[in-house]
Amino acid sequence: MWLSPRRMVHSWLDSVDIRVNGDRPWDIQIHDPSIYRRAVLQGTLGLGESYMEGWWDCERLDHFFEKVLSSDIQRTFDRNFFMLVEFVRAHIVNLQGKSRAFKIGQHHYDIGNDFYQRMLDTRMTYTCGYWNNAANLDQAQEAKLDLVCRKLELKAGDKVLDIGCGWGSFAKFAAERYGVEVVGITVSKEQVGLAQELCKGLPVTIRLCDYRQLEGTFDHIVSLGMFEHVGYRNYKTYMRAVAGNLKDDGLFLLHTIGHKISVRSGDPWIEKYIFPNSMLPSIKQIAKATEGVFVMEDWHNFGADYDKTLMAWFENFNRNWGEFEQRYGERFYRMWNYFLLSCAGAFRARHLQLWQVIFSKQGVRRGYMRLA
Repeated sequence: MWLSPRRMVHSWLDSVDIRVNGDRPWDIQIHDPSIYRRAVLQGTLGLGESYMEGWWDCERLDHFFEKVLSSDIQRTFDRNFFMLVEFVRAHIVNLQGKSRAFKIGQHHYDIGNDFYQRMLDTRMTYTCGYWNNAANLDQAQEAKLDLVCRKLELKAGDKVLDIGCGWGSFAKFAAERYGVEVVGITVSKEQVGLAQELCKGLPVTIRLCDYRQLEGTFDHIVSLGMFEHVGYRNYKTYMRAVAGNLKDDGLFLLHTIGHKISVRSGDPWIEKYIFPNSMLPSIKQIAKATEGVFVMEDWHNFGADYDKTLMAWFENFNRNWGEFEQRYGERFYRMWNYFLLSCAGAFRARHLQLWQVIFSKQGVRRGYMRLA
């Protein structure tokens, strides 16, 4: 029996206890009935765009997405024309090739250092915090940075490469607390400028550089939240580049968001508005890329902590929005709320994961001792 888009959406939402125009925090309020057809035809792209345009609202988007992503509804949204276009495009074009390497920096990371200073912790760490014994965002991020340093077994005088260094939070922390020398690379011009300023006086070098341009030999290598921009076509190239710049007895720590299944393209809405040319790796894809290149020493999943991290960023973003309202406007505001809260719901539902993986080139002879 044929169902109208309205009845179809109502049926989907009813199956996960979400009511249209209900009075619970996770229920959605429809302002424009055109949303039904748009959601059915365009999937996640249409859902996100229509929210940005004010067609619907939800008091607690994080709860809404937790319910949706804990069910099979996501598969329904994935089967639409726009997902097919992205899938085909990813097969034809290397979306993360050298010529596109700096697009993500310009689109996402260069929108304003002051914006990120207000949203993130005091160290400006734009990756998942480690909340095991932390009471707030600053403590969680410092705990994560210290955990990384301990997992790499850093000692004074070590030379460390930070691939995707952001605003230099790890480089500054490791140089100050562990006495190491750090070279950080990023594809964001804005990040380079501020990171150099924040790390001034420390043995830290920050460069505007793609990982395929790497030169040098390092005692250890770390990559925090950058692998999501590499793309499945380039995973093996990335791993070989890391191995080529790592000493034989060195350790490589990969910190990345991960997907439960192997995909070859990203979510259309995230791809268009937040992280262009991005996609999330799976365990299988990482294993295939490291086969014959690295020995996996440890695999740590603390994806549930990203929910807390994103909710802390959301609170900071909204508390400081008044400073940016005139610059960015209402559509940007709704876009960022949607981004932060939909991702929080995805991690809360365990739809997405956060992995820290330790690799060695030849295996740690004494055996690697896990710290967390």
